[in-house]
Amino acid sequence: MVTLTIDNRTVTVPEGTTILEAARSVRLDIPTLCYLKDINEIGACRICMVEVEGEQRLVAACDTQVAEGIVVHTNSPRVREARRVNLRLLLAQHDIRCPKCTRSGNCKLQQLTNDYNLLGNHYIKDLRPIEPDFSTPVVRFENRCIRCMRCIQVCDKIQGMHIWDLMGTGTRTTIGVSGARTLADSDCTFCGQCMTHCPVGGLQEHDDTGRVFDALANPKKITVVQMAPAVRAAWAEYYHLKPEYATAQRMVTALKQMGFDYVFDTNFTADLTIMEEGSEFVERFTHRDQYTWPMFTSCCPGWVRFVKTQFPKYVSHLSTAKSPQQMFGAVAKSYFAKKLGVDPHDIFVVSIMPCTAKKSEAALPTMRDACGDPDVDVVLTTREIVRMFRGEQINPAVLDETPFDSPLGSGTGAAVIFGATGGVMDAALRSAYYLVTGRNPDPDAFRDVRGMDGWKEAKFDIPGAGPVSVAVASGLLNTRKLMTALERGEVRYDFVEIMACPGGCAGRLLDAIRDGRVSYDFVEVMACPGGCAGGGGQPIHDGVELAEKRGSVLWNIDKAAPSRFSHENPEVHKLYREFMKKPLSDVSHHLLHTDHQAWKMPSQK
Repeated sequence: MVTLTIDNRTVTVPEGTTILEAARSVRLDIPTLCYLKDINEIGACRICMVEVEGEQRLVAACDTQVAEGIVVHTNSPRVREARRVNLRLLLAQHDIRCPKCTRSGNCKLQQLTNDYNLLGNHYIKDLRPIEPDFSTPVVRFENRCIRCMRCIQVCDKIQGMHIWDLMGTGTRTTIGVSGARTLADSDCTFCGQCMTHCPVGGLQEHDDTGRVFDALANPKKITVVQMAPAVRAAWAEYYHLKPEYATAQRMVTALKQMGFDYVFDTNFTADLTIMEEGSEFVERFTHRDQYTWPMFTSCCPGWVRFVKTQFPKYVSHLSTAKSPQQMFGAVAKSYFAKKLGVDPHDIFVVSIMPCTAKKSEAALPTMRDACGDPDVDVVLTTREIVRMFRGEQINPAVLDETPFDSPLGSGTGAAVIFGATGGVMDAALRSAYYLVTGRNPDPDAFRDVRGMDGWKEAKFDIPGAGPVSVAVASGLLNTRKLMTALERGEVRYDFVEIMACPGGCAGRLLDAIRDGRVSYDFVEVMACPGGCAGGGGQPIHDGVELAEKRGSVLWNIDKAAPSRFSHENPEVHKLYREFMKKPLSDVSHHLLHTDHQAWKMPSQK
């Protein structure tokens, strides 16, 4: 242990601790911009400079380790002036037209500028006019970038995709797409984690709110909106409302006030996904000698983009089932249009999703099965829909609750937990058990796959099918290790689920599999921290991860749900009875399944 003094406080911390972490251990705040614990600790922004007695120069608190007996001052006149100078230097190369930035009011640089009273003249540098590329779901605004390198480090160390890189030298240094490519020509999965970790507005999602407002104003359009389960756990963070008050039903009221004709629940097609994909897995699992293994889920568009470029020989192993988002669009423009007696071309389908990769998924040429138009017309992130609420002066704190519309508005507890890590696995196992045995298991029988641990595992038996060993892990970088092990024949799985946004310990899992300490039949790998609850389109809280808190909201909704099994959704049964006949029927194959090899990534062309 090391003992030091910080701002007249005696602090004792383990050897190797940085000054920044030592200060935070006693609730002393040292401002940062570029710092991300264990990811980006390079002192690039120079905002965390502190004074150490006896040292001639100020030091960066984020990458300077403590030493026995040192005396640190975090807010001396010398420190404050250094921070003001460094902030002025950052502002000189930053587009300070803050009202035009989506991060205004939620920007770390803006906050520090106000904290240090830098409201007058700054160093002046003429910025070169650069037109952003709006052709992808992720948009980079170069003149807002502060070169903190968070995007590079998150993409490299968490996702392992290496999309971003430093370009140029000296004053010409900037960040761009590696290999002198455009983002549209890269292998980017559009997971959006670079956006959620950017401290300013250098990266943002492609804004589609204008298209939605235009549709709402068009009297010829029947506007239909679906809401993903993870959205309801996060949307009210902007309003500082408690989750138990900020219900999905209050969001329904807000959407109705905006003018949407019908508000439905993506939980409906999450249950439908379980019926289709679960039936596909059970068919394979009970006739294992007739199929090649493993089978991968295909709910996450980021994962689909990843496997097509990084491990293309496994594309044929993907489930043909569409994601819940795309199933909903296809059902809305076929079954629902028929029930309304309207031309499906007149239906405008909007999705509210926690994920930016969903924007690219909706634009695929293979997602036009209902009537030739895109099954989903527009995808909005949680951040975009909140901006729309604010623009319409909607205050959720005073709203009453309104139920979802019928018939696409019902969902079970199993559907809700799609948005939490371990939730897809849990939901799939509940219905797989039923599809094989004809009876329900205890809805909490598979609780061992839940939780924020990077590696969770469980073993169980499905009578009539045999023993099944399952695991849940997360992280695209670790997914690469898992896929490499599959290629080498080092591991064997029956069913693999991968959701493509970061955060976990699949690497440890893989090591154990390689060592022969564990073996699994069914593996879920989530790539967003905490699953979709930590998706790239969720509210941004700089340096704070709320996936666990959001996930607990979803698990609590599941626990309180009248039904906790996808196969018990009465509206899903009605859909099959009236329109699709049964899971894996010809109609369901046409509308609810897709060919992942029918489109190409940029690097495959």
